[in-house]
Amino acid sequence: MDKVGFFKSIHVKIVIIYVLLILIAMQVIGVYFTKQLEDQLVDNFFEMLDERANLLAYNIEQEMKKSRDESTPTLRTDIDILLREFFSIDNAEVQVIDKNKVVLSVSNFQKRHVIGQRTTEVRVKRALLGTEDEDILRDQNTGHRMRVLAVPVKSDNETIGAIYIEASMEEIYEQMRQINQILMTGTIIALVITAALGVLLARTITRPILDMRRQAQVLGKGDFSRKVHVYGKDEIGQLAITFNELTNKLKNANATTEAEKRKLSSVLSHMTDGVIATDQEGKIILINKQAELMLNVFQEDIVGNSITDLLKLSATFELEDLIHHTDSLLLDFGDKDKEFLLEASFSVIQKEEGDFNGLITVLHDVTEQEKIEQERREFVANVSHELRTPLTSMKSYLEALEDGALHDPTIAPKFLNVAQTETERMIRLVNDLLQLSKMDSKDYRLNFDTIDVTKLVNSIIDRYELVSDSEKLAFIRNIEDQTTFATVDRDKLIQVLDNIFSNAVKYSPEGGEIRISLEESEKHFSISVSDEGVGIPEESLPQVFDRFYRVDKARSRKLGGTGLGLAIAKQIILAHGGSISVDSEWNVGTTIMLTLPYSAEKVVV
Repeated sequence: MDKVGFFKSIHVKIVIIYVLLILIAMQVIGVYFTKQLEDQLVDNFFEMLDERANLLAYNIEQEMKKSRDESTPTLRTDIDILLREFFSIDNAEVQVIDKNKVVLSVSNFQKRHVIGQRTTEVRVKRALLGTEDEDILRDQNTGHRMRVLAVPVKSDNETIGAIYIEASMEEIYEQMRQINQILMTGTIIALVITAALGVLLARTITRPILDMRRQAQVLGKGDFSRKVHVYGKDEIGQLAITFNELTNKLKNANATTEAEKRKLSSVLSHMTDGVIATDQEGKIILINKQAELMLNVFQEDIVGNSITDLLKLSATFELEDLIHHTDSLLLDFGDKDKEFLLEASFSVIQKEEGDFNGLITVLHDVTEQEKIEQERREFVANVSHELRTPLTSMKSYLEALEDGALHDPTIAPKFLNVAQTETERMIRLVNDLLQLSKMDSKDYRLNFDTIDVTKLVNSIIDRYELVSDSEKLAFIRNIEDQTTFATVDRDKLIQVLDNIFSNAVKYSPEGGEIRISLEESEKHFSISVSDEGVGIPEESLPQVFDRFYRVDKARSRKLGGTGLGLAIAKQIILAHGGSISVDSEWNVGTTIMLTLPYSAEKVVV
């Protein structure tokens, strides 16, 4: 988790908010207080100045009305005394003007040169007309604010003079500046104290919150052992208690989820079927190991890909089609070297509201099943064909006999012989089928016995030499004059060798040779039979051990073959734990070799 920035910290935010609240409160109080104080001081100054001006005007009126002689002081002297008495105010200047606009006296002795001169002040002219005039101006030299006041001096409703006053107000504003400075200093001190208290207050709030933040980070890593410290019983303390309870519930829920996840993972891992899960957009989010093996892919490479692309269905199916597809699909993932068929079944993952939330695809390998089904169909077709041919032939000959051929001494024996031959052929076919059926069953067992294989092979060769014309067919033995013991099923091994010898005799040309070899190795012995017959084409070699397979079907039927001999031989050899193979060249000859262990009983279960 990223570190919280300094100014984004709730601790700093609480302190800043707390300080701003105090600052705003102090500013509001300071502005209101200074404004009210300034207004009060200005009003007091104006009242004092008005009272002094009115009192001075009254006394000057009295002095102007007084009779004077040589023994009394002059008017100017009396006015100077009045100015010193009533207007000994710092930064205030007063001029007394008579009705002729002549300056009689001034309070500022540095400006006594204006005494006796006529004033040009507009406000004085208005005052001499009986109108009091006042204003607040700024001194052009100092820039100080001052109150300018012109007051008429009246006697019996007649204006006999005027008083012109210029009083500086800068002392008031200087006092206000000092007061503002005091307030600013107090505000700074208050803010420092407030910030310190805010830090302490914020810590009491943020400390449990930071503890819960650390707890949440630990929970995110899967550690449920840590607990949040409860600092009190207030709302934050109750939140901490609730957080601890939530931790316990998450621990239990996580344990349950992990257990279910392990179960699901175990099930998916050990399933013989492949499982693929997608999201609601058809993108792959899960694939088990079996599906990876089936499709030859890796989970990290295909997660996020489309299910239709993975299953090679994008050309024929959309995701919506798979959602509503109730039947399974047969998918061909084979190539020219190997057949591989998969059956895909689809089921929908739904939300609680019933909306589509994903798709589950189950893949089942049906290659063997389809192969067995195909073999079953071919087997039924082959059996039907093999039985139909002799039955059709018998029916034709029997109908001919019924139509009168039975009484013909020349034809009747021939027809009966054909019927008997076809009957024996069907009997052999049925017997071979019964034997294959027994060998395919799980409870099929061989009767093992220890025999001399060399003696057995020589006896079979002797038997075929007796029934074969030695001038037309020669048997060449490549067998050492020694005893070779092996534990096998004697009758079944004889049946296999009979089948191989029989085929060699049938397909060998007149004057040909049949070579028989018996070779021994450390753990196995091998018997090979080679003839000089027509051979088998190379493209037919892989199918010679298949049931009902014939290279030359017409010749095989003519010679009485059922097409099951080599298939039975292969089953018997495999049941012994051995192997059988064929090597042939067209128009040159064929060699069949079978290899068996000395102790087949230990191999077969």
